[in-house]
Amino acid sequence: MLADLIARGCSFAIRALTGARALWQGCAPSSDHRVYYGNHASHGDFVLIWSALPITLRRQVRPVAAADYWQRDGLRRYLIHAVFNGVLIERDAAKRHEDPIACLCQAVDEGNSLILFPEGTRNPDEGVLPFKSGIYHLARQRPELEFVPVWIDNLKRVMPKGRWLPLPLLCTTTFGEPLRLKADEDKDRFLERARLSLMALDPQPRRERA
Repeated sequence: MLADLIARGCSFAIRALTGARALWQGCAPSSDHRVYYGNHASHGDFVLIWSALPITLRRQVRPVAAADYWQRDGLRRYLIHAVFNGVLIERDAAKRHEDPIACLCQAVDEGNSLILFPEGTRNPDEGVLPFKSGIYHLARQRPELEFVPVWIDNLKRVMPKGRWLPLPLLCTTTFGEPLRLKADEDKDRFLERARLSLMALDPQPRRERA
């Protein structure tokens, strides 16, 4: 009960602070198994995507997050486990006791969708870094999954590095057209196609051309 109240409070606070609105350009909200993947600037980015989803979907959408960050203290552990039901991944390969892709597959097999950030690290600059291979390996092991690109506009100003809560600035979360791994598609082609699908949602180039 407390975790549900906190989750609702987080969602309300983010929408109130940022005026956040969701644009579903390439798809509609769905309970189908999906991987929502977005641009990445802070540890709290997943909350912006999670809050943009209809409340009926949030319970079955789990963020993929860095274990070393979210296990640092009791508050973070409570938030990521009890409130957001995150899938924690150990970034240091030497400390891993489980295969990260196996953990993601298990979460999907249990009926969940995921939120992840394929750049693999927070990107302080404009643009999108090359994607890490994890999203490809997940697609290969679960080819039925839909991968939905999600662009958070104004991200680096709304959630700058080091902040727990977003700044009171307007923010738009745009959901694009889902994609799946093609039968003849290799890793490099899939990663680049997924990356370009995400970048195509960035409104900044469109504003510059206007």
